[in-house]
Amino acid sequence: MSIEKKYLKTKPVCKVKFILEKEAVSGAKKVNLVGDFNGWDTEATMMRKQKDGRFATTLDLEKNKEYQFRYVINGEKWENDSAADKYARSFVGDADNSVVVV
Repeated sequence: MSIEKKYLKTKPVCKVKFILEKEAVSGAKKVNLVGDFNGWDTEATMMRKQKDGRFATTLDLEKNKEYQFRYVINGEKWENDSAADKYARSFVGDADNSVVVV
């Protein structure tokens, strides 16, 4: 798992690439990225499978903010990102959410 950040000089946004390694998603048919940036909609942000077996997607996120997120694998398994900047207590259940700071 990894998160790549690219800050734009001309806009107040950061291009954030979320990557799930193939070992973390072995056998996955689909992976969705859910979080504050899409209203926790499990269908809103589908990640694309890469040639090397990883899943990835890039979002433009407003700078100077924190966003909680998680991955949903095959519509049922919720996973955190081990490369998250930090973790925050989930507002649902007893789990933590990953946090990216931009």
